Amino acid sequence: MARANPLRLRDVTVPNRVWMSPMAQYAAGPDGKPTDWHLVHYGARAVGGVGLIMVEANAVGPLHRTTSADLGIWNEEQAAAHRRLTSFISERGTVAGVQLQAAGRKGSHLLPWVGAGQNGSVSVADGGWRTFGPSPVAFGDLDVPREAGRADLDEAVEAFAHAARMADLAGYQVVEIQASHGYLLHAFLSPLSNHRTDEYGGSPANRMRLALRVARAVRDAFPARKPVFVRITATDWVEGGISLDEAALFAKELAAVGVDLLDVTSGLVVRDQAARPPAREAVHAEFAATLRNATGLAVAPVGGIGDLPPAEKLVSNGRADAVMVGRPLLRDPYFALRERPVDPAAWPDQYRRALPHHALGG
Repeated sequence: MARANPLRLRDVTVPNRVWMSPMAQYAAGPDGKPTDWHLVHYGARAVGGVGLIMVEANAVGPLHRTTSADLGIWNEEQAAAHRRLTSFISERGTVAGVQLQAAGRKGSHLLPWVGAGQNGSVSVADGGWRTFGPSPVAFGDLDVPREAGRADLDEAVEAFAHAARMADLAGYQVVEIQASHGYLLHAFLSPLSNHRTDEYGGSPANRMRLALRVARAVRDAFPARKPVFVRITATDWVEGGISLDEAALFAKELAAVGVDLLDVTSGLVVRDQAARPPAREAVHAEFAATLRNATGLAVAPVGGIGDLPPAEKLVSNGRADAVMVGRPLLRDPYFALRERPVDPAAWPDQYRRALPHHALGG
């Protein structure tokens, strides 16, 4: 069963296969440090029994944020503040992971619930920052990014590596590189947003170059005993974008670097409804199985997994090694504990009095 079957990755053992997907809360202070909101939010899901919590995207530098309320993990003060999260999560027997992100052309926008939200840019005069990407191609209504120069790319690689070191200092057992959903690394990977003619554009090998540099740098910076994940785009859902075959090529290169697991998703490199994943159950499961077969890497699909039975089925039939659960865990922090008959041992001592009488054996 996914809820009772551990998974060992390097020296880290995850107690079960139902994991929390990274979902931004936009609740950090101006210093990028986690707040009481984050402690309660992630603490509740740890109590709720998921095997691994992937803490939301943390910017690898102040100019790599999506909003001014993003979490950050680019300095030691932030790392120390994250220890409140990692300590509580670990005390509950859950593995603490964190996603590392550079926003690229999707940076410097409003909070999702303010004005135009993620489609509304924040100007430099209003506290925003100038974004950069592979090419001067805007995402939707956001500002046109400047084309990244070599110094920008070198800085991004080192920022990811430094963030991995800070994540280790913060007590995280897993780091995940964000290479999907239109952010910096995905923007370089996709020909829809990468129109460069230098060694970082054109062929698949060139478009993969930055992401692979980042993967090597993170793998080198993070302790060898701890696993590194990559959130990978299986398809852009748009003609002329990344295909599953190209994603498999990238995944094989990631395996050669020493990445341990692929968190499989898709789409969102362009602001187009057609570039969003279809609304169907376990939408990325078949993609994940294909990438697993192509690389031998462990895989965890995300998206369209709204209940435990489909999650159990994906793991039990060998199509996935774990499942990433997103929005259902926002609605119900105890998603992973919803089962009949109830297992008292899975619940905290403080909550067992609420379980059905028969489950307590009396």
